[in-house]
Amino acid sequence: MAQDQEMTKDQSKPHQRIAEVKRKADAGPAFLQHSFRPFFMAAGIWATLAVPFWLLIHAGVLPMPGDFDGALWHQHEMLFGFAGAAIGGFILTAIPNWTGRLPISGWRLAVLAGLWLAGRLGFLGAAALAPVALAVLDLCFLTTLVVVIVREIVSGKNWRNLPVLVLISGFTAGNWLVHFELTGVADTAALGIRLSLYILSVLVAVIGGRIVPSFTRNWLARSGAGLEPAPMGRFDTIALAALLAFVVAGVALPDHQATAFLALLASALHGFRLIRWKGWAIAVEPLLWVLHLGYAWLVVALLLTGLAGLSDLVPATAALHALTVGAFGTMILAVMTRTSLGHTGRPLTASPGTTLIYLLITVASLLRVAAVFLEDQSLMAIWVSGVAWSGAFGLFTVLYFPILTQPRVKADAASG
Repeated sequence: MAQDQEMTKDQSKPHQRIAEVKRKADAGPAFLQHSFRPFFMAAGIWATLAVPFWLLIHAGVLPMPGDFDGALWHQHEMLFGFAGAAIGGFILTAIPNWTGRLPISGWRLAVLAGLWLAGRLGFLGAAALAPVALAVLDLCFLTTLVVVIVREIVSGKNWRNLPVLVLISGFTAGNWLVHFELTGVADTAALGIRLSLYILSVLVAVIGGRIVPSFTRNWLARSGAGLEPAPMGRFDTIALAALLAFVVAGVALPDHQATAFLALLASALHGFRLIRWKGWAIAVEPLLWVLHLGYAWLVVALLLTGLAGLSDLVPATAALHALTVGAFGTMILAVMTRTSLGHTGRPLTASPGTTLIYLLITVASLLRVAAVFLEDQSLMAIWVSGVAWSGAFGLFTVLYFPILTQPRVKADAASG
């Protein structure tokens, strides 16, 4: 009877229980109070190290860590290691705003970060692991992430963001397809990489379509520019539908001419979508123009994909790296820097160091896409691009380490 009374007493004070949970979370290490902290740091460190590691493997200086294709290792770790960490940090930070539920923090967040780390250590030590053991280590993180997202969306009845769940589930399925081949089940690694690449491009379009015009609108309103981005409407729906049509065709029929034409159509529509967001009016603010630039790389990648499918003049690797280095690299850095500043109470302004991060990733993108056209200078361009890439993410890691590991700045301190 006393126990029943105590339970009734606790259930009658939900606000007190929520406040107690928040108090316990805030009492722990700052690094584990919000998901963006460990996962953005993980993405920065892994992006800094994985590219030079791959270049040294490619040059024959280092051995391949495992008995599988070197290009597959590179593709897998940049997608499911680097981009997977960035996705986890962003989505788990955004979900509380979507659902009104408390963020994942403390030991639960530490477990998720540990699962991500286990996958990276597995791929570094793949030579000593059975393929099934490697699969278990690597698949746990993204699979658990999907389960967590399902729980949060269902518990919060946030049905509006079910498409994001579907996309992340598809991204995770791509990783399963890679491991089906590594474990000898089926030859599906190329399909898995292609599926996850294209789904990530849709995530850029969906999430970018929310945050780029929103942040631009807020800045233009404060500056009194008298302009505002076009509101989300039917045109955006058509543009996203065209991109989805390309993705379906690109996954199922990557070499078909119809896929190339769909890529060109999607490029044109998303290029016009970007123009509607009035990016020229925010050119003085690096935190904003880098978001527009990241989306512009998606437009370029789709254009190059279409041209590569219709002509031998444009190599497919140019389109691939416009998407991965240009769109993914730029947009991930743009989101990580802005989120890290905003969610820790710091002013939303780009320091000279942050602006240099954006310039370095732009150099990396331009050189990596141009490398395939440079013939004799191609190898040099790839190495310089790799140095610029690692410089961008290494600088992010160094500059944002104190931001991500120290407590949130008080409002008065931030304004001062």
